[in-house]
Amino acid sequence: MQLQVEDISFDYPGFKALRHISFEAGPGEMLAILGQNGSGKSTLLKCLARILKINTGAIRIGGVALHEIPADRLSRLLAYIPQTEEFIGGISVFDTVLLGRKPYIRSRPLPEDMDCVASLLERLDLEKVAMRGLDTLSGGQRQRVFIARALAQQPSLLLLDEPIANLDISHQMKVMRLLQRLADEGMTVAITIHDVNMAARYCNKVLMLKQGEVFACGGRSVYTPENIEKLYDVEVEVLRHRNDVYILPR
Repeated sequence: MQLQVEDISFDYPGFKALRHISFEAGPGEMLAILGQNGSGKSTLLKCLARILKINTGAIRIGGVALHEIPADRLSRLLAYIPQTEEFIGGISVFDTVLLGRKPYIRSRPLPEDMDCVASLLERLDLEKVAMRGLDTLSGGQRQRVFIARALAQQPSLLLLDEPIANLDISHQMKVMRLLQRLADEGMTVAITIHDVNMAARYCNKVLMLKQGEVFACGGRSVYTPENIEKLYDVEVEVLRHRNDVYILPR
């Protein structure tokens, strides 16, 4: 599902958060959105998820303007996971993930809905906690539950705000590999992320934001010492080995 963002801007009261943002992402692409805190990364995702209404410009999904897509249709096209999310303590992991099937369930869940949930729990290493309440889990475990719930929507476009921020290194890599596989299978994935090396390793496209504007956009060739240093105000060395990129602070 092609995502097209054309010259969008968004203002909070008294503050211009995004200015003239344009880019595209399509099936098979995993887009990393990079930038310092306050650069507009989370605001951009909320605009893409139709949580915030843009002031100017256009966002299109599959060639259709975002504001024209009916809510029930959008819930099948797009899934969004915020950086932090409130949860109901008494609900089980299994039932939380099952909530992601809501766009498809009419009167009651069907066997295919239950199978979808079970498969996602296995893929995200959550089978052993399937019947536990969310309030008994660690922050990292809960994050994986929310990712599983989003995937239960079977979206064409997946938006994630710092999806690996609360995970240990093992589960960070598992989640990033899963997202990479989903992109390889044809999904369009966009994530905000602080770990530039994780972004360079797993994402095949990058959008760099600086003070609410696009600083650079493209493939792994965008990871240059000059771009990284200007983006983060830190000197780095960029090493390349075959298709891999490694960013080392000096």
